[in-house]
Amino acid sequence: MQLIFEQSVPGRKGVMLPASDVPRAAALPEGLRRAEPAALPELSELDLVRHFTNLSRRNFSVDTHFYPLGSCTMKYNAKVLENAANLFAPLHPLTALLPGGSDLCQGALGMLYDLAQMLADITGMDEVTAQPLAGAHGEMTGMLLIAAYHKAKGNQKKYVVVPDSSHGTNPASAAMVGYEIITIPTAPYGDMDMELFKQAMNSEVAAVMMTCPNTLGLFNPHIKEIADIAHSHDALMYYDGANLNAIMGKVRPGDVGFDVIHVNLHKTFGTPHGGGGPGSGPVGVKKALVPFLPMPCIVHDDDSGQLRVQTDSPQSIGRTANFFGNFGVMVKAYAYMIMLGREGLIQVSEQAVLNANYIKEKLKGYFELPYDQTCMHEAVFSASRQLEHGVHAIDIAKFLIDKGYHPPTVYFPLIVKEAIMIEPTETESKQTLDAFIEIMIEAAQLAESDPAAFAAMPVSMPVTRLDETKAAREQNVCCVG
Repeated sequence: MQLIFEQSVPGRKGVMLPASDVPRAAALPEGLRRAEPAALPELSELDLVRHFTNLSRRNFSVDTHFYPLGSCTMKYNAKVLENAANLFAPLHPLTALLPGGSDLCQGALGMLYDLAQMLADITGMDEVTAQPLAGAHGEMTGMLLIAAYHKAKGNQKKYVVVPDSSHGTNPASAAMVGYEIITIPTAPYGDMDMELFKQAMNSEVAAVMMTCPNTLGLFNPHIKEIADIAHSHDALMYYDGANLNAIMGKVRPGDVGFDVIHVNLHKTFGTPHGGGGPGSGPVGVKKALVPFLPMPCIVHDDDSGQLRVQTDSPQSIGRTANFFGNFGVMVKAYAYMIMLGREGLIQVSEQAVLNANYIKEKLKGYFELPYDQTCMHEAVFSASRQLEHGVHAIDIAKFLIDKGYHPPTVYFPLIVKEAIMIEPTETESKQTLDAFIEIMIEAAQLAESDPAAFAAMPVSMPVTRLDETKAAREQNVCCVG
């Protein structure tokens, strides 16, 4: 397929602009002007439309392919959620901050207020701020809240304890706030080593950050004991809510000892994730941390019966994002919750867990399963058996591309050699899962019978094997004619 520059024909145009009817601006200084016009491609409108339409048809998307990408929950999201977000499109996000502006947007404020209440109910927290713009941003906000809490108490805290089975953003977020990280290894049973955890805890630990279920897809059965130990050292418990879709309606993190949580709305509650759209990472806290929440916040005015914007709080950590964060994402999440209701959200988790365990049981005879126990929303395999024949996890991923499937996450979590993390999500049918399982079995069998066949894959794409390490370290995005 040609690059857009290669399709250029001198003199061809895709638009016809009317003559300017405003005075010409003063010319730029000579030192800031090009010596010659930019060599931009010249195409007709039809050429342009066909080029980008054909490019889009080469994309893998959840609307066109099964997308079992673990750690992201690339699930199908109903189009009605986009329609809901469009209802608020004419509203400027800063309207409520203008004098008298809150009177003009009671509906928007009501949506945000109710969303926070629902998230608090689902997570077992007392209050929620919607400001953070993504999961990692929510983590950093949560850690700032924890730091403010300890500072207000006069505590000298230095460390944050993080299991090595947590998301990699956990230690990074804590380090950005100024804490040193104590990493606890995973025990053979798939959870944080309890004995090493007990040895690591001391009065200088500010918090324990946990992803639960962890990146192995396993829920830690010792979570209440862990929380009790942390609290005995005046440390807080932080819950990475990226995997909340596995436990909604089954466990509320606040009920088992967690003090702070961020929730990936773009993952659990119905918004395209990553390249498909922006994120949102609301943070919920227990009562003791409420005074430190970011401003502005929405409060109910008992006198007028209306919602108002509160902009100051003496102990607040301050603003962490523009107004209330990514408003459109929150509208979609709100619509998702309203559409499904309490029982529907419970069913989401049940179906996500069922689908993951179905794949786990069907494939564990063909791929190594490092931790053979009931998983939650995702199953983590290893291609170590295939490696005996010279086939790596990345080879399995390239094979899947040729078969019309977006690859699952490979080489993560890092604690599993040749990891293949499969997260089917709750939106996929048994027929889709069975077809994927059949292809994965075919990959395992091909690795034994003809491992050399993987060397050229994928053969169905415009480019085949890339040097991915070099591409990441030495990016060259220029078109050289």
